[in-house]
Amino acid sequence: MCGIVGVVSANPVNQLIYDALLLLQHRGQDAAGIVTQEGRKFFMHKAKGMVRDVFRTRNMRALPGSLGLGQVRYPTAGNAASEEEAQPFYVNAPFGIVMVHNGNLTNARQLRRELAETDHRHTNTESDSEVLLNVLAHELARASRGAPLQSEDVFAAVRAVHQRVKGSYAVVALIAGYGLLAFRDPFGIRPLCLGRGPGNTVMLASESVALEGTLHHLERDVAPGEAIFVHPDGRIETQQCAAASQLVPCMFEYVYLARPDSVMDGISVYQARLNMGETLAKRVVSTVPPSEIDAIIPVPESSRPSAMQLAQLLGIPYREGFVKNRYVGRTFIMPGQSTRKKSVRQKLNAIASEFKGKRVLLVDDSIVRGTTSKEIVQMARDAGATKVYLASAAPPVRYPNVYGIDMPTSEELIAHGRTVEEIRQWIGADALIYQDVEAMKQAVGRINPQVQGFEASCFDGRYITGDISDEDVAALNAGRNRGGDEDEQDTSRLSLPNADVA
Repeated sequence: MCGIVGVVSANPVNQLIYDALLLLQHRGQDAAGIVTQEGRKFFMHKAKGMVRDVFRTRNMRALPGSLGLGQVRYPTAGNAASEEEAQPFYVNAPFGIVMVHNGNLTNARQLRRELAETDHRHTNTESDSEVLLNVLAHELARASRGAPLQSEDVFAAVRAVHQRVKGSYAVVALIAGYGLLAFRDPFGIRPLCLGRGPGNTVMLASESVALEGTLHHLERDVAPGEAIFVHPDGRIETQQCAAASQLVPCMFEYVYLARPDSVMDGISVYQARLNMGETLAKRVVSTVPPSEIDAIIPVPESSRPSAMQLAQLLGIPYREGFVKNRYVGRTFIMPGQSTRKKSVRQKLNAIASEFKGKRVLLVDDSIVRGTTSKEIVQMARDAGATKVYLASAAPPVRYPNVYGIDMPTSEELIAHGRTVEEIRQWIGADALIYQDVEAMKQAVGRINPQVQGFEASCFDGRYITGDISDEDVAALNAGRNRGGDEDEQDTSRLSLPNADVA
């Protein structure tokens, strides 16, 4: 999962890209990068860390030009400890290309061999994004045949990329002297949208909030399999480049990843979460009589809309029982279980008056590894709750994700191979209620009937690209090196991308 943005303007774009990346910070906190173009020259700065820490005044001054792109990175492949794998990536031939990528290639190992043995192109990192860039560069060279680049050459190259690359990918690239290229995988798994701003500025970004927050108007989403080529003067050309395409966006974007004020593929993320609360209400009633619940309390932040809708439908008071410390740094990589528990207590603190002597229903957006859920349930008991029920707005996470969300291996998922009762006992809740998979899909899908389905493999085990085996999942997990002890990472809350979003 990453956040990407690309801009073509008549004015300097460095500050605009910086502002857009701040609005996308929830999508990645490991590294950030910006590249701008002035004339035919690229200017780049990237490093590990948050946007506000990576870019200082001196760095911004060194990014001139009216075209540019940027990325905030949360690694799902490659080595998170390597600053070389921060994006954008650059190749000098043909033409000079820089690229940012959100997603995950499922055939990166095969492509890496093809690049070395057949295409004679060198990759210097373990990042699948560098693989994708070199595939694009090779196909642009083949399409242009050494001549000046034409729009049709660009679209031909993207068609070839679609034929070779498997997995999820939303891409924005700059081709020196020619313009900006953006394209999306044939299933539209990872999001990408297009907008315009003052002075005919064109912006492409992962979420609509990056457009609206920088005073751009959202025109539309990039269609699955579509390529958009923006000339330096702002003129746009588009073409469908996939032989077959269908809109099947990632369900976890609506469950957890995206900001609630974003609209993705015609679906309001906020409304999607309200609808999840509505369907969850039916599950709660069948498990715990509403008369046995004194208050409904969300686990901050993403679960709030679902919890509010649930409380309204059941006629039960909604209360804020946990306060989040927004100023605690990321605690995704923890050196041990005791430190993980400490980190939960530092991030969340219970308001004792909302728990003491009450039967409470805690609502979370999802339960992945379960370690944080277990600790939060215990926090509620320690604060005086007489009964602690736990509801998840998402179904049980039983399978790894291979399309750009950093899920643990199957063995680390609390729901893998366990019944709901076994999970309840381990977490320590008096009752555990999960969302239903099909009900969730219907609840979100009815917001935009044009969506043809959802990529929900972490819930239902169906991988939309149809090319994933158990061996592929094992190989993808083996290729992940996040710079810490894999067995001691707290992935129960992923990377807490909404930590700075009210």
